[in-house]
Amino acid sequence: FFFRARGASPALARETMNDTEMVEAIAGLGAAEESARFRAAASLYEAGSAAALAATSAWRQDAELAALFTGHPTVGVAVKPETFDKIRQANGSSALADVPPDQDAREFELEFPGNVSLDILTTREPHGPGAIARFLERRGEGIQQVELPVKDVDRATSILRERFSLQPLYPETRQGANATRINFFLVPAPAGGKVL
Repeated sequence: FFFRARGASPALARETMNDTEMVEAIAGLGAAEESARFRAAASLYEAGSAAALAATSAWRQDAELAALFTGHPTVGVAVKPETFDKIRQANGSSALADVPPDQDAREFELEFPGNVSLDILTTREPHGPGAIARFLERRGEGIQQVELPVKDVDRATSILRERFSLQPLYPETRQGANATRINFFLVPAPAGGKVL
């Protein structure tokens, strides 16, 4: 089961990278050289995961919730469809995730040494009403979500509601990509802004 903290605001990434660095890192994911792709991925991963882990640090003080977390975060990067295709091709035409048809997303994963994990996301319908399309319209390409894997998404959701007074985006857990179970939360970031 996976719990995903979703929709990072631009403030999240700016804690460790500026706008120019963000643009360069996203472009770097489509570089011909593997070392350039790794450097770009590591920069994006650090920007997203560091801010998300800071925003959720209190969660790890709760013994029951901390015991539910497994693995490392995955940073979701939303890009335009043409950027998506270029990055995918540069990385060996990575397999597309099986995204539920009701969700406005195309997605694939990139894994690099050092537990650097990215989900590359784009909209199925540019300028449409879906979450990824709206994100790209408002904010442009950038870090869109940070995913935190857990053993039991329903229990993690309950704890966040009951003990942290956070309301999930969805009243109940729903299906995510590749048959994961997900829910989304908007969480204040320590340096301002919010992590969704």
